[in-house]
Amino acid sequence: LHLFAACGRFPLFRFSSSPISDITMNSSSNASQLPPPPIIWAQRKDKILLTIQFENCSSPTITFKDSSLYFHGKGGSANTEHEVLVEFNKEIDTEASTYHVTDRGILVNVVKKIDSLGFWPRLLKDPKKVHFLKTDFDKWKDEDDSDVEEGRDDFNLDEMMSSMGGLQGGPEGAPDLDDQEDSDDEDLPDLQQ
Repeated sequence: LHLFAACGRFPLFRFSSSPISDITMNSSSNASQLPPPPIIWAQRKDKILLTIQFENCSSPTITFKDSSLYFHGKGGSANTEHEVLVEFNKEIDTEASTYHVTDRGILVNVVKKIDSLGFWPRLLKDPKKVHFLKTDFDKWKDEDDSDVEEGRDDFNLDEMMSSMGGLQGGPEGAPDLDDQEDSDDEDLPDLQQ
């Protein structure tokens, strides 16, 4: 049962006796009665990294489907409800996809199915740009970025320089440059006024 309070031809409010999860969304525009939260995204060959920027959302409803993600939650500075259905460009692995709720937002790791691996030309099935979705340039990796960079937290400059054959103590018999006098070591004259 849906009731509409109308002014002229246009409905102003929609009241529904059904729970919020039964309300269908217009998938072509990702529209619902509730506003979507801001989302930033980045991708890798094997996954999509989403950050739903919705703070203080303690118990969101997040559902993974074959090629979509549904979010509903209450939070933000005004403690309002937000909802969105994100229909992905290709299929995802619903079993391996995960999310983590923090005070600042929800971090979502969407794992691509084996058939969908590689870089997608866009995130959404619909090529139209949506106002709530932006690129996360801090996490973004291009297709031509090397995978070595992603796992290189253990970077060791000394190891790299020794493998290149230099600057680690120097070769045997090299002059010790610390004992030589440098022109910068001379006293400077006083400044004139």
